[in-house]
Amino acid sequence: MLNREKAPIMGVWNGVGGKIEKGETPDEGAMREVFEETGIRVGHYYSSGTVTWQTAGADRDGIYVYLYEADDDLTYESPQKTREGILDWKTIEWILAPHNLGIAEMVGEYLPVLLKEEGTYSFIYKNGQTYLS
Repeated sequence: MLNREKAPIMGVWNGVGGKIEKGETPDEGAMREVFEETGIRVGHYYSSGTVTWQTAGADRDGIYVYLYEADDDLTYESPQKTREGILDWKTIEWILAPHNLGIAEMVGEYLPVLLKEEGTYSFIYKNGQTYLS
C-alpha cells in the first residue's frame, strides 16, 4: 500500500494507482501504474471493480480497482520511500481493522467484497457509504 505525500488523500494508506493515459485501457493503466510506483510487474488481476461517486459540482467521478496476487517468491524490501510516498506491505487484517483511521475511507467498504470472490463488481459511494450496484 502507499501512504501518499500529496493530495488527494495525503497521509493515508491506499492502494497503488494513478491516471489512465490516452489510448490505454483501464487494465493496461493499472498494470503500468503498479510497475511505475513499485517496480513490480503484475499480470492478470483476479478481482476488480469500479467505484463511482458524485462530486460537489454534480459530476460523476470514480476509480477502477484491481487486485493482483504477488508471486510466492517475490522479494520486496519495505517500507520504501518513493516520489509518491511510502510503500509498505500491509496485512488484510490490518487494512480492515474496524478502528483503523489510517486507511482511505472507501477501501474498507469495497475490499471485503473484492476479496470474497473472483469477479468484477460495481460500487457507488454516497453519503459516506459504499453500495454494491
